[in-house]
Amino acid sequence: MGTLDKIIEELKKRKKAQKALTTYLGIDDHAFTDWKAGRTNSYMKYLPQIAQFLGVSVDYLAGNVTASNAVRVPVLGKVIAGIPLEAIEDIIDYEEIPAEMAKDGEYFGLQIKGASMEPQMFAGDVIIVRKQQTAESGDIVVALINGSDATVKKIQRKLNGITLLIRITIR
Repeated sequence: MGTLDKIIEELKKRKKAQKALTTYLGIDDHAFTDWKAGRTNSYMKYLPQIAQFLGVSVDYLAGNVTASNAVRVPVLGKVIAGIPLEAIEDIIDYEEIPAEMAKDGEYFGLQIKGASMEPQMFAGDVIIVRKQQTAESGDIVVALINGSDATVKKIQRKLNGITLLIRITIR
């Protein structure tokens, strides 16, 4: 659903007239007709005011937040669960996370490649990662190694450094 569709849907939900919105924005009534007809998308510059009028967030109207109060985060590519692999940031998909969670920092997704983190993570799984500079011993992290290679591992802190642990499952 596009931004304009959401605006129209929210107007209906709240039983507010298009005229009330255009009056609130201080624009001509024909502007809304032009928006609906696809002649212009000038409504985008009014998103903050429209969101305020409707009592929703700009992120929701723009499609970054779903009606279930979730935030979409990009899946930036694959991360190896094994030998470090060059970190590549190509958006391959989007995943939703709760809006409350998104308030804690910058998040993104990565798709697992490899099997060294089984049985917790399998090849093809998408993990949600919070970007941060440090981690505690026992945390599962996506570690950037030598500035360009990334791997997902459990971290163990020691006095002389850190160890990235591999999970090996013998069947």
